[in-house]
Amino acid sequence: MKNQRVIRVGLVGLGRAGWGMQCRELDSRREHFEIVAGCDTYAPWRDRFAGRYPGARTCDDLHALLADEAIDLISIATPSNDHSSHALAALAAGKTVFLEKPMCGTYAEACQLREASRQGPGRLFVRHNRRFEAGFQEVKRVLESGLLGEIAEIKLARVSFGRRNDWQTLRSCGGGQLGNWGSHIIDHALQFLGVPERPLAGQYSRLARIAAVGDAEDHAKIVLTGQSGTVVDIEVGGGSALPSPTYLAWGTRGALEGWGNRLKMKYLDPAVPLTPRTAYAGVPGSEFTQPDGEQSLAARTIGSNFGQPETLHWIEEERQIPDADPGAIWDALHATLCDGAPFPVTLDQAVEVMRVIDEARRGSDFEYIA
Repeated sequence: MKNQRVIRVGLVGLGRAGWGMQCRELDSRREHFEIVAGCDTYAPWRDRFAGRYPGARTCDDLHALLADEAIDLISIATPSNDHSSHALAALAAGKTVFLEKPMCGTYAEACQLREASRQGPGRLFVRHNRRFEAGFQEVKRVLESGLLGEIAEIKLARVSFGRRNDWQTLRSCGGGQLGNWGSHIIDHALQFLGVPERPLAGQYSRLARIAAVGDAEDHAKIVLTGQSGTVVDIEVGGGSALPSPTYLAWGTRGALEGWGNRLKMKYLDPAVPLTPRTAYAGVPGSEFTQPDGEQSLAARTIGSNFGQPETLHWIEEERQIPDADPGAIWDALHATLCDGAPFPVTLDQAVEVMRVIDEARRGSDFEYIA
């Protein structure tokens, strides 16, 4: 597709992700993308699609769509448990494939998909569109700037409360929070930790079902430790009746708290050097005793609070981050396919998300059902 300006898209799956998200995103990018076909096994959704795109082809058979040489890109937005088989078929047909998250059901399937893309003739890209969230991008910039010093811990949360009962609650359909919001937030965490270039040092996981019906988890707690010792605490769930900040981070020079696109920070003034300090094993305050035995004000203060008093120069800052469109991942895909630019979500990164998900499920009551 090098130097081609308009990419012709065949959309597989015309439900919540395909119709509700991807169609809207593509409609705002008609200078770069044209929806020329839609495929779904559910007739009412095919009819709805045909009404919106009267010039596009509709069908209920994936293989019929794959045989259409007029289609440049197959975008797969089917239920999660179909991702692997649908993507493998499209890759074998020589299509460029844009695969909705979660990439597939298991780490083994993810490795198989990566190898199929490497071998060709098709080529695979994974739609981790939340990389383009304004909050995530700004927090990543702040942490990488060193403003907060060395980062000890990051907490990422996406929680709500709902007695959900759709296919996302069933393991047989590939449901559960790990494949839903979990795959996005795990991807964020791995970006903060520099994975897979720097492999994880550890992982703790706990899954539960709190408010949803079905047999899949609606709550996931995952704690990842990076090579530097930084810990990322992930909490994703539909069983939390009270909200939680989207982002929290603590460093050696400050901290941040984020709610969506609003960021609050408190950090030490970079222009004011810190006074050198050493640990003191003696009686608190005695190091400040004067030669005549009289204690200084600092010594009397330290005797009451068990800490050496110090004036720290803090800066407190709030930022309202401008909105960013997660649909911008289509712009990145266009730049890759037409101009040869690197795609920001590598297959190795997407596969590592599935490795973490696999590890979280292992030994729990919520293992994947193929």
